[in-house]
Amino acid sequence: MASPRNPLLQAPARPLPRRIALIGAGTIGPDIGYYLKSALPDLDLVLVDVAQAAVDRAVARFGEYAAKARSRGKMSEAEAAAVTRGVRGTTDYEAIRGADWVIEAATEDLALKQRIFAQVEALISADALITSNTSSLPAARIFSGLKHKARATVTHFFAPAWRNPVVEVVRARDADPAVVEYLRWFFCITGKVPLVTEDVECFMLDRVFDNWCNDAALCLPRATAAQIDSVAGEFVHAGPFFVLNLANGNPIITETNTLQAEAEGAHYRPAPIFRSVATWATSAIGKRVSVPAEDAAAVRDRLLGVLFSQIVDILDRKIGEAADLDLGCRLALGFKRGPLDLMRDLGAAEVERVLQRFARERPGMPMPARAPGEYQRFERGVLVDNLEGVVVITLRRPEAMNALHDELNDEILQVIRRHEADPAIEGFVLTGYGTRAFCAGADIGRFPGMLGDAAAATQYARDCSRLLVHLDAMQKPVVAALNGMALGGGLELAMRCHAILAQREAWLQFPEITLGIAPGIGAMVVPYRRWPQAAAVFHGMLCRAERLTAVQGHDAGIVAELALDYASLIRQAVARVHALAGTQRASLDGAVAVAPFDAAAPAGKQVLSREVAGIIQQAVQAAATAPTLAAALEIGYQAFGRSACTAAAREGIGAFSERRKPDYTKTG
Repeated sequence: MASPRNPLLQAPARPLPRRIALIGAGTIGPDIGYYLKSALPDLDLVLVDVAQAAVDRAVARFGEYAAKARSRGKMSEAEAAAVTRGVRGTTDYEAIRGADWVIEAATEDLALKQRIFAQVEALISADALITSNTSSLPAARIFSGLKHKARATVTHFFAPAWRNPVVEVVRARDADPAVVEYLRWFFCITGKVPLVTEDVECFMLDRVFDNWCNDAALCLPRATAAQIDSVAGEFVHAGPFFVLNLANGNPIITETNTLQAEAEGAHYRPAPIFRSVATWATSAIGKRVSVPAEDAAAVRDRLLGVLFSQIVDILDRKIGEAADLDLGCRLALGFKRGPLDLMRDLGAAEVERVLQRFARERPGMPMPARAPGEYQRFERGVLVDNLEGVVVITLRRPEAMNALHDELNDEILQVIRRHEADPAIEGFVLTGYGTRAFCAGADIGRFPGMLGDAAAATQYARDCSRLLVHLDAMQKPVVAALNGMALGGGLELAMRCHAILAQREAWLQFPEITLGIAPGIGAMVVPYRRWPQAAAVFHGMLCRAERLTAVQGHDAGIVAELALDYASLIRQAVARVHALAGTQRASLDGAVAVAPFDAAAPAGKQVLSREVAGIIQQAVQAAATAPTLAAALEIGYQAFGRSACTAAAREGIGAFSERRKPDYTKTG
């Protein structure tokens, strides 16, 4: 049976680790440890290094990180204490005994790593996990001397490892597939984004990064490092030379590209200049320098050429999957857009032109084996699984807590349309990726351009409702499984499903009024028709942005079932789909009675807009009298359009964009 696309849909093959030994107390080792302790406060963590000074610095770093998080309000005093408790450093390898998992994060030296693992294997049980944090050395080489290879593979973290969400999990040839699946589950349940890659030199993402940097260096005869970084700023948040300075990356590129050249050909040889330069003269992030137009065009083509060359090679050789590759480039490497998104936006003709020029300038480098359009056939924002005849659609936008945008809405709708006529499919479950969020609402990127234009905002609300209106008309059941927060448009999506299930820790909110706008796609209509007994609850949610816990939602009859954990949530959601299959869904047509709103102005810690609250209240009352659901929804769309023309909307959206607290005292 194929492994599920969503790592949390599988039962873990082993429990969470109680004791982890981390070898290597340099830069990334302590950062990995801090992530582990933040996710598992009761973990017993041992840091091992050959140098006592490195051990001492590593242990001290835990305290420094925790103190900083505490000062910024990101950790409580108790949480900060837990992160530093149970951490010890040593130069004695005997301290590894009894570890459930040993993670090696030492220098990129094959012989050294092999010696380390020979020592490790003599000290731990035959079923304890062993992983290496190498960025380039294949697992087959590192673990060639182990007696028990099935429990060993590579888990490649990205700097800073305590914050960067991506971890590459390598499908090592000799590793038990259950080990790879467990690691996917473990990283996902602890807040990371695991991406699976085959066991080749430099794996997936470092192939992109290393060759991006290498070809940047090969452009130096034509432009300076600062100029190349300026050109690269179109595509990445930080240019290649800035990142190399930050990470002391020159020796790394020399090592990794030498490794690739030995395995795949001389065209991967590192630029000789890496051996003679310590740091690069470049500019700060976001600062551009002047570049002659012809040179800028040549550098741009070269950077795109090497990027596209590596992307198609990774996909043609099935080193990694397209969606993982695009996501990893954004989250781990700092690309503003995924390379495949970039290829799609540029168009086939431009991609072919860039690659043809690159082939002339860099003979031997990989070229596509398929037409450019063939590389675009994948789902970017959803993971699709089949459990017992139920299609589970997981919203995966971890960088935005699974927030909706046009493309994600369309992908969900496409998956539903693809399967809803299949007699083998009984229904659908919608859930979110990870453990924090079902869906944190809708991206507001397009909102600023609609402020002051009621017609455009109203039409936008109609357009954004295409998925929800389809759900309204579906015969096959769709169940929302809330694995975390459900906000704004995400909650509106859940409310259009046939039933809502939630983990006990989940919570629900309509925060739109805090942005100075009304909810646009059904929140002022559907809740009152589906759960009229909870009208007072919805009044408070809409006009005061009151949070509703999953437990409170269950008590009010809004949430049909509560679940203890993610696995239980999905099992219960699948069972609910089976129970609902073949049943008739209640119609939402017809007028409904809605209790009047409290005449008092919205209250709470934050002053909210009285004008927008009035628009919401008027829309709720008017929609309640509408004879059909469609007519009621239209009233809601138009109310959203009116709210977009208020001074409060300009203030709220502006404050959100500027990351400040809005002030509605002057807007009304």
